[in-house]
Amino acid sequence: QVQLRESGGGLVQAGGSLRLSCAASGRTFGSDSMGWFRQAPGKEREFVAVISWSSAVTYYADSVKGRFTISRDNAKNTVYLQMNSLKPEDTAVYSCAARIWGYGLDPSEYDYWGQGTRVTVSS
Repeated sequence: QVQLRESGGGLVQAGGSLRLSCAASGRTFGSDSMGWFRQAPGKEREFVAVISWSSAVTYYADSVKGRFTISRDNAKNTVYLQMNSLKPEDTAVYSCAARIWGYGLDPSEYDYWGQGTRVTVSS
């Protein structure tokens, strides 16, 4: 059974940092693109960051560029999202996803999803 499991969410003050992890099991994700998405209350899911299978290519939403960093460790089948300088508007449920073929920002093109981890940033 393929699973993506996020961890690392929590409550943090504005300006603080969190590091999210997404551990994959059930198959090897070493050749997949991995993405992070988030969904705030009452809003649609939005793209946050994506990393190619080799880590050679990364791309970020403008809203997080310069503050968030996506990385992966294929040996551990894990992808990370380092979030610095957090803002209240970053409050959301963050989910990781795997895309078997290609590389993109559209969540509908991703094949596997985790359940998400909640991030709350207080002002």
